[in-house]
Amino acid sequence: MGEDRGSAIADSVRMSRRQLLTVFGAATAAVTAQSLLTGGPMLADGQTVTGQTYGNNGNCDCAFRTLTELQASVQLADGMIAVTYGYYAAGDGGGAVYMIAAGTLPEDGGSVVTLQNGLQARLFPGASVNYRIFGAVGDGVNDDGVQIKKAHAYANKAGLPVEHTSGDYWLKATNKIEIRTNVNWGATRFHIDESFNSKSDMKFMITSAKPSSAIVLDPAAKASLIAKLRPGTTQLPELAPYKNCLVFVVDKNDIVARREGYGTQWSKEEFFYVEEHGRIVGDIAWTFQDYTSLTAYPCDDGYLIIDGGTFYLSGNSPGSNQGYWNNGFQIRRSRTVIRNQWVGLEAGQADTALDPRNGFYTFNYAYEVLLDNVRLIPYEKDRGGSGQVPQGTYGIGGNRVLRATFRGVTAEGSKVHWGVFGTNMFKDFRVENCKLNRVDVHFHCWNLYIRDCEIGYRGLSLTGGGQLFVENTTRYGNNFIDFRPDYGARWDGDIRIRNCRIVVPHSGSMASVLYYNPSNYDYKCTIGYGRTIRIEDFIFDFSGAPAAVFPCWIMKLAAFSKTDEGQRLFFPVQLECRNISVHGREQGVRLLEIKDPRSFDVRRKGGYDEQKVTPNCSMRFEHIQLEKVPVQTSQSAAHVHFLLNALGSQAYDDEYALYPFIEIIDCRDFFGHFKGSIADVRFQSCLINCIDAYEGGAMRGRIAFDHCDFRADALDDGRNFLFLAATLGTRLTNCTVHAPIVNGSSRPDLVSRYEFLQVNQTLRYNHTNTKLAKELTDYYANAGTPVEPEFTLMLRSRHESESPYMLRRKGTTAQRPSASTLGSEKGFSYFDTELNQLLVWDGTRWVNPSRRTESLHFYAASAAGGAIPIRMERLAGHPTQEYLMPKAGRLPGYAAYAEAGGGTVPDVVFEVLKNGVPWLAGLNGPSGGQTYVIAPIAGSSDFAGGDRIGVRITGISGTSPLAGFIVDLNAEFVNY
Repeated sequence: MGEDRGSAIADSVRMSRRQLLTVFGAATAAVTAQSLLTGGPMLADGQTVTGQTYGNNGNCDCAFRTLTELQASVQLADGMIAVTYGYYAAGDGGGAVYMIAAGTLPEDGGSVVTLQNGLQARLFPGASVNYRIFGAVGDGVNDDGVQIKKAHAYANKAGLPVEHTSGDYWLKATNKIEIRTNVNWGATRFHIDESFNSKSDMKFMITSAKPSSAIVLDPAAKASLIAKLRPGTTQLPELAPYKNCLVFVVDKNDIVARREGYGTQWSKEEFFYVEEHGRIVGDIAWTFQDYTSLTAYPCDDGYLIIDGGTFYLSGNSPGSNQGYWNNGFQIRRSRTVIRNQWVGLEAGQADTALDPRNGFYTFNYAYEVLLDNVRLIPYEKDRGGSGQVPQGTYGIGGNRVLRATFRGVTAEGSKVHWGVFGTNMFKDFRVENCKLNRVDVHFHCWNLYIRDCEIGYRGLSLTGGGQLFVENTTRYGNNFIDFRPDYGARWDGDIRIRNCRIVVPHSGSMASVLYYNPSNYDYKCTIGYGRTIRIEDFIFDFSGAPAAVFPCWIMKLAAFSKTDEGQRLFFPVQLECRNISVHGREQGVRLLEIKDPRSFDVRRKGGYDEQKVTPNCSMRFEHIQLEKVPVQTSQSAAHVHFLLNALGSQAYDDEYALYPFIEIIDCRDFFGHFKGSIADVRFQSCLINCIDAYEGGAMRGRIAFDHCDFRADALDDGRNFLFLAATLGTRLTNCTVHAPIVNGSSRPDLVSRYEFLQVNQTLRYNHTNTKLAKELTDYYANAGTPVEPEFTLMLRSRHESESPYMLRRKGTTAQRPSASTLGSEKGFSYFDTELNQLLVWDGTRWVNPSRRTESLHFYAASAAGGAIPIRMERLAGHPTQEYLMPKAGRLPGYAAYAEAGGGTVPDVVFEVLKNGVPWLAGLNGPSGGQTYVIAPIAGSSDFAGGDRIGVRITGISGTSPLAGFIVDLNAEFVNY
């Protein structure tokens, strides 16, 4: 009975090489056996392994059914090779090949097993390792983590992969199972008893064998490095010796963020990967003045791949108000791939944890990691009452990771579940083809790319900067992207959203594409709304909530542009939104409200100098399905599509404040206010409802409308529907004016409340081809006051420098345009149908375009012997011999003719009488023997209507008598 079990087996069981391979089962044993069967390494006595093991006939003489039998054998000797068929039972997968050697190596129950007589069985290295070789039981009672941890420790030391593709194993109190080699778990199922969750340790630790090290530079190199630690740097030659390292720079003395409501602060910190010659991968977001630590984390040269595995959680994580607990994986190795895994609750179990958990997958200090084709669950939090979990509880967590990719990851739940995702400081992060109830980077996400994903009700919750690109992605909830208010709702970079959709629920007070809601708080960093934003082909989907009536916004901003501490918020230099629509309900979209543009920091110079606006920001809204806002008074700000709010009397902070150029294209029913702000605004192909561009003064800038329709729909408060008097002008080109809808009814009679026109009376601003809609022209025609041709001409072409009044070109004397409408403008012509005469306005009165002139003829017969003065006649027998002037005028000149009675013509002097009184004296007739003279009359020669004009000779000199004298006065009458 005391016979050696090994000897008994040798006598009773002989195994061929093929049978040996069969009992090994696992790939590890198969590869190991292959090395034995092909004549492997030589033994100390010169025999081959094959010969020692199988003998001359190929049969094994040192084979045991179980490891227990191997341990009990007393026939073994140093240098022998032993084979087991199983660990606890033959064929249980724990069979292995061992080298028998004397020694005292630490026993681990798998790679080193204590035998009789001071011997040890040492696991013969094969191609891989499995857990059964180390005694994993899988009975639901044993903590298989003990054996699994030993298996990985051996695999790590030997540099062997773990190949274990089936079976059920229970993990209980064991933690910190370190993995440094590839793992193929296949369909293996792990049952994690969460009652053993730890406050400090994870179940699995994926680590690198390469330790981190402090980087020490001499003072000159340090100063040179610090000078380069700023945005835009791509090469750091000082760090060239640390290629293939993830480098972290920290300045503990410089606080760059503070979390509102928690008081936690973040020091300035940056990290990047160093390539050849100091070329770095990863943007530098901060400018450093110094650093307190500089650390290199060497990256492994190859990728570690963990493939397969199913993880069942018991759900009963311990604790109540004790903080965070751990399970799952901690990944602190660069170039790690985890793929093809499933994580969920045990069948029939529920998540009953009252304390939060850290991520089942937690990534730290790593470069290039991939989570691929993984299903996991978010944890329950918002159960209400005593079941409430006090903090966020996460399925994915971590911090300080560069170039992480999540691909094909699924984690969804109800609104009871907290967001599966909670991280900090993830850079160059990609999320592809995932279905997650949340993507969340609390602090300093830098460069995030999301594509072909579905994001659930916990949302996209971010702060940071760099590139934020989201494409072909659906979000379930109210806000497509929530920028975290506890970190200032900050995104300092470019935002691109393309071909995305938000599926909006019934509940909520609003929906938005980009939701910014920072507090007026000192976050210890600049906060703001991005550098550039482009949103295109976006859908608000209300198919599941068609009765929801809350508004949709493209962007929702805070009400302030500068905090109480004086910190100015930055604003994008470019904002483009196009092709945004709503499905599932008729109510459309609103654009954004900028409640105080004066203190923003656009980081680009702009301004206004009363001659022009120099824009530093471009906004373009094109083909947006606008909401038909509730009917309200024209100046109401309760429901607006766009608001740019400032008083016309308010100064802006400086040239970096917000001075936008705004284009609104193909947007219907626009209702918005620009108040007294500074802007250059253009509408194209829009339907205009109400606009207010006046508050404490006119809007400073200009407004242009091209191919637009005006149709107000407002409540009547007696005010105009439009206030468009921009300081640099307002222009309408190819626009159409419709009858306003007031209190629900069409009111063509109130068209003058559009502010810029009163039909057949006034038209303001610049117009090219403005048109009245048919409903208006019909209305005025039916009222007996059809639109006058002159008003149509004004609509067709008018410049703001021209009179705003419509000026009739034809009519009765009473219908002439009044002096108050014409002002001092000269040259307007009017045909007076009563006078049958064309008249012209000369700036003060109506005048005939050509002046009337008349010759006043006077003569005197022989003056010989007559007494001086001699009264000249105008007509024989005329009672007064004077001309009665019909209207005012003047005498610009005269012609005189003298005839002598013989000899030389005498010199004659005459004067003109006005109303019988000498008026123009000392006028000379011909002299020097001449018979005629034509001369101007110097000085004032004006007369009034009703004056009487006569002439008399006042002097004759010469030797010859005057036979006759004629004077023709040139009378020029006014033309009015």
